[in-house]
Amino acid sequence: MDETPGRDAVELRVHGISGVTAERILDHPIVTRVAGNTHAGFFRPRPGSGTAGGATDGVAVEAYRWGSLTAGAAVRTASMLLLLPFMLSNLAIWLRPPGHDRWGLLGVLCRLLAGTLTATFMLAAVGVTLDLVGWQCVPYPGCRASRPYLAWLHNVPAGPRLALLSIVPLLALRVVWAIGTRSARAFEGFGPSSAQRLSGEPAGSLTDPGFWQDEQTTSWLRQLHVVLGIGTLDVALLAGISPGGVGAPGHGALFGVAVGLLVIAVALLAVPVPASPARARRFLRPLWLATVVVTVCCLGSAALADGEPSGSGKLPGYEGAAAGVVAAQGLLLVVLMLVTYTRQRAARDDERPFLRGLGTPIVAAAAVSVGAAFTATLVYRVADALDHGDIPDPIRPNPPIVGPLEPPVAYWWAALAGLAALLIGAAVTSATLLLTRRRRRRLAAGIIERDYPDVPAEDAHRLRLVRETIARSRITEELGPVLVAFLLIASLGLATVAFDVIGVGPTQLADRLGGHGGAAAVLAAYVTDAGVWVISLLVICLMILGFRAYRSAQTRRVVAVLWDLGTFWPRTVHPFAPPCYAARAVPELAKRVTGLTARGPVVISGHSHGSVLAAATILQLPPSVLARVSLLTYGSPLQRTYSRLYPAYLGPRTLRDLGGRIGWRWRNLWRDTDPIGGPIFPPGPHGTPPGIDVDIRLRDPRSLTIDPADTVPPPIEGHWPYHTQAAYQVAIRELTDRSG
Repeated sequence: MDETPGRDAVELRVHGISGVTAERILDHPIVTRVAGNTHAGFFRPRPGSGTAGGATDGVAVEAYRWGSLTAGAAVRTASMLLLLPFMLSNLAIWLRPPGHDRWGLLGVLCRLLAGTLTATFMLAAVGVTLDLVGWQCVPYPGCRASRPYLAWLHNVPAGPRLALLSIVPLLALRVVWAIGTRSARAFEGFGPSSAQRLSGEPAGSLTDPGFWQDEQTTSWLRQLHVVLGIGTLDVALLAGISPGGVGAPGHGALFGVAVGLLVIAVALLAVPVPASPARARRFLRPLWLATVVVTVCCLGSAALADGEPSGSGKLPGYEGAAAGVVAAQGLLLVVLMLVTYTRQRAARDDERPFLRGLGTPIVAAAAVSVGAAFTATLVYRVADALDHGDIPDPIRPNPPIVGPLEPPVAYWWAALAGLAALLIGAAVTSATLLLTRRRRRRLAAGIIERDYPDVPAEDAHRLRLVRETIARSRITEELGPVLVAFLLIASLGLATVAFDVIGVGPTQLADRLGGHGGAAAVLAAYVTDAGVWVISLLVICLMILGFRAYRSAQTRRVVAVLWDLGTFWPRTVHPFAPPCYAARAVPELAKRVTGLTARGPVVISGHSHGSVLAAATILQLPPSVLARVSLLTYGSPLQRTYSRLYPAYLGPRTLRDLGGRIGWRWRNLWRDTDPIGGPIFPPGPHGTPPGIDVDIRLRDPRSLTIDPADTVPPPIEGHWPYHTQAAYQVAIRELTDRSG
């Protein structure tokens, strides 16, 4: 329940990532919620308990705590690690270069790439259940030995066995769907339904009404992805029960219909979201009905099929399906690189994006790589367990009693590419840090010389510490080559699909090039095994992190940092990605600010990532409210990170528009020692209008020498806190006086 404030002017503090408490935001031990709920709320010091830390006379201090949206629920935080590939694929489109996408090509490519991730997920489930368990393991005595939970399946004919095991991938698809929508009610639905975006394309500006409302887009994409996942299972099942091939009598027509449904789902991913829910239902209802009918027919055909599978090896068609998905991902990434690079060349000089516009394909490649790591780890660890610890290899075949468990060749190449990416990425990172170290130190030395011209000899060690801190804070700007190298490595890894198509793995290729039974083949086998174990360990570490997030609130806050950055944008590409928390935070902030401005001026005070939420809020406010609103940012990544990574949405033009909307009642505090925040407007024609200064640099530390009344020198404050310094109160007072 809200309270009537005793003073008209309000300082509304919005915290950054990591889900800090309201007590810490207000720097006060006793707080009470005045609006919102347990997921996200507005807090003030309890009446009669004193003022908030760093408060300015005559200005009430209020805090907006939104951290529980990403770090509050243990189950939600732990399970979201499974959605990491989907989150990265959704994030990719928002890094696109500025400019109008006339044909919506970038959105189409990103949605199609997201569709391949859903297919990859289903193929992994099919590979474990239908291929490894139902097709390869159960028929062989050595594999099902001492496993009564599998032995009974040997008495079930092959067709019914595959039909029964098909329930597991369907359940897995349902679980991922449920995880992605579990928290949507807490995150979404805080904006007017009439303002929802009616297109699958990302909105052109953060000022667009309904920018943060993605329910309709997500609903459309979710149903298409479910159809895509079920269709992938149907095709795999039909291929497995067709001894004479997919065109065998009785199954050929059904197989064609199943493939046709997949093609329709893919085609619908490439078109804009229908303009109304009623029109969307006209498309989806027949598609869903056909999918259900075809799936029932596929399961029925499998249940009525007789006989054991003929021959040995992998499930028929499974190797080709895995290779085909990898080929599609490689092709889409190449086209995505070409389109984004062409787009950035047409951008204005002040809007040239970071990494030459390749942010979208880099993050898309990361999504594909993480998805491949998850898939390969799942398949190989299951194969390892079923094979009693011996994964088969062309150079080191298993004993005949065990049975030829053979994961797809695509996963061997994925393991090798993952190992190469780690080694080369580590080498490039180390080289980048070493080669830029002298330049970063030289820059830091210039800052030190300007800030501390006369330093006593006894404080020289303190001077070196500050210099190293400033030099390390500049590492963020040096990671460009590392990310570009990752994109190239990922692209080369996907290029191995050429060997995939002909079924040649790394050891087989080395065997052919180096001579049969040669040392090259044995070395390739060991290196590939090492790649399998490395990516498996990485995925297992993620699982351990997820378990700890379930048990530990502190770990949940650490994991939440990733979600704070990755789930800020609406879901317009992959519907299984974690919900967008800004879909609640931004409209809720806008509503609260609108209510407070009816009583007096409001200064939105945003720290770190909170400054991004504050900026997005102001861009959604009507002109009648903006007249009484000011903005104070500190430790802000708006220019240093967001403007460079998301130039189409928070580029220099948007930031200048933001300043103009509030009459340039904006102050930004920053420190050279801050590794996250920095100045927002560069000097020159692309900065602020003449005579207007937004950025205020704070010297840190305030002094190198020990004050006579103190026992230690002033600390290096870096990214936190800012509200304890006098410049903060001066800025609040100035902005309050200029508002309303």
